Amino acid sequence: MGLFTVPEARSELARLRPVLDELITLRADAAELAASLTPGGTPTDLGGLPELKAAQARLDELMSTVQQTGAELKGFAPLLVDFPAEFDGIPVLLCWLEGDQDLAWYHRADIGFAGRRRIP
Repeated sequence: MGLFTVPEARSELARLRPVLDELITLRADAAELAASLTPGGTPTDLGGLPELKAAQARLDELMSTVQQTGAELKGFAPLLVDFPAEFDGIPVLLCWLEGDQDLAWYHRADIGFAGRRRIP
């Protein structure tokens, strides 16, 4: 997979939003199901072990869907999706963090999230 331009990454993010929204919902469901299955866990209306296994399988599918675009899924809770790009010949990652309304941040590939800045 190649590099993204900012418009391409924003377009891909828009296409991925339903996938990311489903990931967030399923992540919460899987956490609740897993907690309910621990000794002394609070029962849930979501089901039991079969539903947990189904949620985990679907989460794997959704994560693969994100990665097949060329984007990198860097975080799961919260979701963090990076789109490889270049600014003036410098490798950067266009960075979307769960809760962000749009793709508005980037960081140099060699610095990571701590170097996150607004896309110019």
